[in-house]
Amino acid sequence: MTNKEVATEPNDLGRFFIERANAGDVDGLVALYEPNAVLAFPPGNLATGHAEIRKVYEQFVAAAPVLSPGRQHPALVTGDLALTAATLTNGDVTVEVARRQPDGSWLWAADQPTLAP
Repeated sequence: MTNKEVATEPNDLGRFFIERANAGDVDGLVALYEPNAVLAFPPGNLATGHAEIRKVYEQFVAAAPVLSPGRQHPALVTGDLALTAATLTNGDVTVEVARRQPDGSWLWAADQPTLAP
């Protein structure tokens, strides 16, 4: 069952990602992205739009990873755009661009989840 909670601030997205990935909630993961968002995962691949992002997360969740939150950095917000980033427990850094939606919620427009430090 998909968690319908929406991000009221950009850094909610990272927290929701961990919760939904650990729950195996593919629909909930896809719901964190704009319909035409871009996801650079796995490394070297690019998924564009909900259908391609869903395929990535179906494979990701099938591997049943257990994710830890790591350290979320303060979001850098300008108008309706925000840069979010986290340092993962393995030292990798995630970087995302979130956009404020017409209803005031936030969704990721671009996601680069595996930048090495």
